[in-house]
Amino acid sequence: MQNTPSQKTILLVGASRGLGFAMVEEYLKRGYRVIATGRATSTEKLQRLAEASAGALEVEAADIAIPEQVAALRARLADRRIDVLFVNAGVKNDDRETIADVSTEEFVRVMVTNSLSPMRVINAFQDLVPPTGTIGVMSSGQGSIANATNANYQVYRGSKAALNMFMRTYAVQSAEHPRSLLLMAPGWVQTDMGGPEARLTIEESIPNLVNTIEAHEGRAGLHYVDYLGRTVPW
Repeated sequence: MQNTPSQKTILLVGASRGLGFAMVEEYLKRGYRVIATGRATSTEKLQRLAEASAGALEVEAADIAIPEQVAALRARLADRRIDVLFVNAGVKNDDRETIADVSTEEFVRVMVTNSLSPMRVINAFQDLVPPTGTIGVMSSGQGSIANATNANYQVYRGSKAALNMFMRTYAVQSAEHPRSLLLMAPGWVQTDMGGPEARLTIEESIPNLVNTIEAHEGRAGLHYVDYLGRTVPW
């Protein structure tokens, strides 16, 4: 289904639960046409929301860690204009694991999902985003090297710091394009990943995060900011 000229379209990658799903709900409230993705086994909640959305939400199945599925999604959306491309997909390992004892397989899983795969998606879909559009990824304050004042969450932090670096070099590589590029830090939020002890509720984080994304529309270059629009130190 094509969007009307006045209606913006966002492609939200990794939106079947948690922050991604909350972003889908928020963008629907704001009148966007939303294309949301999740793994084939995890889109049931999105499908129910789509049925109640009067056509505003389209659901696509794709695992961004599988390049063939990313390519197939790109082919299905080849004729679409994407005003906002946002990659939310992410995982973490056991909080108790350190870089000294994490298995190679688990390290690779986290790094591929959190660092490599978002960049593959961005490179695959960038030409669908107009010069006035926005490309963003869900980073974390945990990816800030300057703010690393304790030794917790080493593998997860490393994956987000790597994502930040990849986005920074992507910004240099695509400097001739005036798109807004965003690394978003949503805060510590009460989700399955963040846990019940997290400082923020989804309602405190996501509407503000979307406000920040919208406020950066048309601001060329890379911005590493939190959900309230505050600059996060590298």
